Amino acid sequence: MPTNREIHLASRPQGWPTEDTFRLVETDVPTPGPGQIVVRNQYMSVDPYMRGRMNDVKSYVPPFALDAPLDGGAIGEVVASEAPDVAVGDTVLHNLGWREYAVLGATSARKVDPSLAPVSAYLSVLGMTGLTAYAGLLEVAAMKPGETVFVSAAAGSVGSLVGQIAKLKGAGRVVGSAGTAAKVQRLKALGFDAAFDYHDGPVRESLREAAPDGIDVYFDNVGGDHLEAAISALNLHGRVAICGMIAQYNDTEPPAAPRNLAMVIGKRLTLRGFLVNDHGHLREEFVRDVAGWLREGQLSYDETIIEGIDNAPAAFLGLLRGENLGKMLVRL
Repeated sequence: MPTNREIHLASRPQGWPTEDTFRLVETDVPTPGPGQIVVRNQYMSVDPYMRGRMNDVKSYVPPFALDAPLDGGAIGEVVASEAPDVAVGDTVLHNLGWREYAVLGATSARKVDPSLAPVSAYLSVLGMTGLTAYAGLLEVAAMKPGETVFVSAAAGSVGSLVGQIAKLKGAGRVVGSAGTAAKVQRLKALGFDAAFDYHDGPVRESLREAAPDGIDVYFDNVGGDHLEAAISALNLHGRVAICGMIAQYNDTEPPAAPRNLAMVIGKRLTLRGFLVNDHGHLREEFVRDVAGWLREGQLSYDETIIEGIDNAPAAFLGLLRGENLGKMLVRL
């Protein structure tokens, strides 16, 4: 086996991570044992939730270990197998990213068909990202036809799909926020009815202008002032699907907003956090819907691809700064 390169967590960041948070390490590729496979990773995912795992705190997923490789979604080709149900040459999806070669039990990998879509799509629109958007909008927030939907970080991998799925499922109006003028234009090209750059003024005012009759559903990827603005804009019995709060992942002080949580009472709002892992029962329906939309050209997805394992830390830091359009991936 060739030499393997992997990214280790070198230190736990206080506030924003830096390049020094990570270390590139060369290792040997282990020989697979009974029931194991070796995968040459082709793409790996970097995701905002990984920032929380760099802290040594109790959460819904264990923290990354110091001086050990990070992990996360990856897809690649099987190059050695000691498992009867997985053959050399199969393409598999698994959770041992941040390395060029992964050795894992075959039961921890899922075979996918590389002829149906580019393999990177299984880490984005056809993978966890797509299911997060689908489940959060349709099950957690229970969007109904004719409703007005607001999506924050709407040019990101999840947000851009939420807005399109909302339109495909009959939303009356879809509004998105993003961090640059170019991203705002991309949202309009994707079919959003209105979009705004949150740097252009207070989010509350921009949202009021984009949705003068209020909103019924808010898909939250940001938290902070976006959540505060949404609470003000939500109509009676409005629902919030809380997917992420990237605005405060690197904060060292408690967030200043939202300051208007008391409005949840009078408006009878529902604010519900969720994890995609709780919605696996939707996978068949999700794949059927999304594959059909892709086939018919009704759904678009963007990818920002960074080359090389050595640039994986820079890709992750760029993601936290909002430098990606759509899904941020590293090609290995």
